[in-house]
Amino acid sequence: MELGLKDKVALVTGAASGIGKETTRVLLEEGATVVMTDLDEEDLKQAAMELTENDRLLYFPSDIRSLESLKQLHEYIKKSLGSIDILVQNAGVTGAQGLFHTLSDDDWVYTIEQNLHGPVRIAREFLPDLREGGWGRLIFISSENAVQPYDNELPYDSAKAAVLSFAKGLSRSYAKEGLLVNTVSPAFIETPMTDRMMQKRSEEKKVSFDEAVDSFLDEERPHIELKRRGQTEEVAAVITFLCSEKASFVNGANYRVDGGSVATI
Repeated sequence: MELGLKDKVALVTGAASGIGKETTRVLLEEGATVVMTDLDEEDLKQAAMELTENDRLLYFPSDIRSLESLKQLHEYIKKSLGSIDILVQNAGVTGAQGLFHTLSDDDWVYTIEQNLHGPVRIAREFLPDLREGGWGRLIFISSENAVQPYDNELPYDSAKAAVLSFAKGLSRSYAKEGLLVNTVSPAFIETPMTDRMMQKRSEEKKVSFDEAVDSFLDEERPHIELKRRGQTEEVAAVITFLCSEKASFVNGANYRVDGGSVATI
């Protein structure tokens, strides 16, 4: 299927691993030029080497929490490519975990700073690019947690729910200019972040890694009907579609990539 992404310029955050890295790969395959960004330059360099030797792939480190860092990223893109057509805001952290009474203000501030304020700042920085030319795509990666919160991840749940509202508002503001804004909400995807979660679980329960995954699915995510972790390529396929010309009548939507997950609240 021709997705109409040839000659489009995309910026992908959190691109050094997981969903961001896989999305970069698929966008490149579809003919887009991609700028990868993440916190660590060495991680970005390694990811870029693993993906391809392609003059359509660039990388530049940045921190989406920092206005100055985002301005530096924007200046790099302006000098290298001009402006972007697509922004995939994937960067985020699980943040502080634990029942509500165990979490401090600092725990909340850290998690919301990364998962809500970061997306707000990068959207503001690159909005002028995305409003140019009557064609733009802005994709925020949210989470199943946004619509079915888990009691030991309330700061993350709250920030991701706010992202859904933020994206919906933006989708109404700029649709007439040709900028389409949507969200993708994955559930328990096989990424370095969930690998770390499962490694910690295996150590705490004194079981193998695979047993930790199986017990997590049974005890913590029994509503995932496919009974497995999702794959990054399954999420990247949805993201890439929403970036494409084929999604020209999709705006303000939230696509759940969650294995048939059903809300438990």
